[in-house]
Amino acid sequence: MAARPPPARPHVGLNPSHRFSSYTIPDWAEDDAWDSGSDSEAPHNSGWHNRSTTRRDSSAASAPKPVPRPKLKSSSSTLASSYTHINHPSPSSYPVKQEVQPPKNGWTIVRKSSDQRGSFDAREVERPGDGGAYEDVEGDMIIGDLEPEAMEQPAASHTKVRQDKSSVRDDVEGIVNDPLHIIQRRPSRKLSKSQVGADAGVRAEKLDRERSIRTNRRQKFVECVTHEDVNMAQLRKLAWNGVPSDLRPIVWPLLLGYLPLPAPLRASTLARKRQEYQSLVELAFSRNREGLDQQIWHQIEIDVPRTRPGVRLWMQAATQRTPTVIQSLERILYVWAIRHPASGYVQGINDLATPFFQVFLSAYIDLNPEEFDPALLPKEVLDAVEADTFWCLSRLLDGIQDNYIATQPGIQRSVKRMAELVARIDAPLAAHLEAENVEFMQFAFRWMNCLLMREISVQNTIRMWDTYLAEGPDAFSQFHLYVCSAFLVRWSKKLREMDFQGIIMFLQSLPTQGWTDHEIEMLLSEAFVHYSTWHNAQSHFGK
Repeated sequence: MAARPPPARPHVGLNPSHRFSSYTIPDWAEDDAWDSGSDSEAPHNSGWHNRSTTRRDSSAASAPKPVPRPKLKSSSSTLASSYTHINHPSPSSYPVKQEVQPPKNGWTIVRKSSDQRGSFDAREVERPGDGGAYEDVEGDMIIGDLEPEAMEQPAASHTKVRQDKSSVRDDVEGIVNDPLHIIQRRPSRKLSKSQVGADAGVRAEKLDRERSIRTNRRQKFVECVTHEDVNMAQLRKLAWNGVPSDLRPIVWPLLLGYLPLPAPLRASTLARKRQEYQSLVELAFSRNREGLDQQIWHQIEIDVPRTRPGVRLWMQAATQRTPTVIQSLERILYVWAIRHPASGYVQGINDLATPFFQVFLSAYIDLNPEEFDPALLPKEVLDAVEADTFWCLSRLLDGIQDNYIATQPGIQRSVKRMAELVARIDAPLAAHLEAENVEFMQFAFRWMNCLLMREISVQNTIRMWDTYLAEGPDAFSQFHLYVCSAFLVRWSKKLREMDFQGIIMFLQSLPTQGWTDHEIEMLLSEAFVHYSTWHNAQSHFGK
C-alpha cells in the first residue's frame, strides 16, 4: 500500500497502517513483589510523618525482614544485575553535589510479608479512546538548533536562585479547581535588542519567527483543550510533536484519561480523585510507621533520597531545608505498592514519578520546577500535585506492570525483541556485540525498567513522553522498544570500535548530558521509521 507521512513530520516517509495492538494486563495470581537493591545500608532519617500528626514514634520502627535473593538461571540476567547500577554522571543540567552510593547487590526479589493487610480495591479506570487513525490536522514543528524560548522555561543555572512567594502564581486556587486557568498565564516578556546580543537584528528576527511558530502551535492546543468535548485524535496529533510546557499540566492528564474529555466533568472528577487519594494515604498511614509493610517501606526509604541526584528539587530533604517533596514521593510510592501486591515497589518506579511531579508543579509557579522550593506552596496545592502525580503514574504503570512482577516477563520479552530488531536494523553492530560476548540484558534491562530515565535528563524525558502519550497507552511498552533500538544504533560507529569492557562502560555512561529537544525529536523520528517498518512484520524477527 502507498506510504503516508507520519503526523506533521515531513522528514519521515512512513506511517503504520495500524495503531498499536490491544494490550491487556492479565490478573496477577502471585502475591510477589519484584524489588531491587536490598542494600545493607540503614534507611535514612526521612522525616516522614503522618499528615494527621506531627510526632514520629521512632521506637515503633522495626528492622526490615531479610530480603531473599533470586536464583537466576540465565547468565544474561546475572550480568544485567551486575551492570544495572553502575554509577555514572547524571544527565541533569545541574552538577552533582555529592556522590550517591549505588546499590551494592543489584536486583533482588522481595516477597511481601505473610501478614498481608490486604490491598485497596483498585478503582476501574478508563483508558483514553484510541481515536482511530490520525486525521489531517495542520501542525508546525521546529527541527534544528533554535534559540532558547524567551522566558517560557528558565534555563538551569548553577547559581543559587532567590525564591520567595512571588515565584508562586497568584491564581493557584483557581488552577487547583480548574486546570484551564493555566491558559491565563501572564504573557512572556520579549527580549530587548540589548539582551539579544551583537547580531541584534538577525537574532531578533529569528526569535520572532520561532516565537510566531510556537504561538501558532500553542493556539491550536488552546482551541483543542477548550472545546466542550476534546477531540482526542486531534489532541494526539498535536502532542506528537511536543506539548507547550505551560499546557502539559492539562494535556497530559487528558491523554492519560485521568481527566475526562467533556469539560463540565473535569472539576468534579479532580475533586473526587484527589479526595480518594487522600483517603488512601490516611488509611495506609493510620497506624504510623509500625503499621507499614516494613520491607516495602525500607526499600522506599533507601531509594527516594537517590532520586535525580544533582537536581535541587529532589535534594531538598538532603539539605534539611524541607522534607515535603521527599515525603510526597514516599507516600505516592508506598500507596501504589500496597495497591498492587503482585509487583509491590520496584526500584526505578521512583524515577518514573518525577516527570509527572515536575509537570504538575510547573502549573503553579513562574520558575523552573527543578529550582523551586515546594515549601513555598500552600498545603492544598502541594496535596493536589501529589494526588495528580499518583493517579497519572498509576495510569502509566497499568500498561507496563508485567515489567515489575516476579521474573519480569515484560522486560525479558522486550530485551529479546530488541536484540532481534537490532540484528535487522544494524547487522554489523549486532555481530560485533555477539563477538565481544555482550548480551543485551547487560545494558538494556535498565533502559526498559527505567524507560531511559537514567540515560537522559528529566527535561528530555518529558519531551519524549509527549510523544509516548500521544501514541497511546501501549507506547511505554511497544513504541519504547523501537526508541531503545534507535538509541543503541545511534552509537553504532563508536561501539564497533570497542571491546567488551569499553562497550559496557560506554553504555552505562552515555554522553547525553548536553541533549536538547532536537536530539530527542530526531531519536523519536528514527524510532517511528523502525516501528513503521517492523511492527507489522513480526515474522521477520529472529530470522
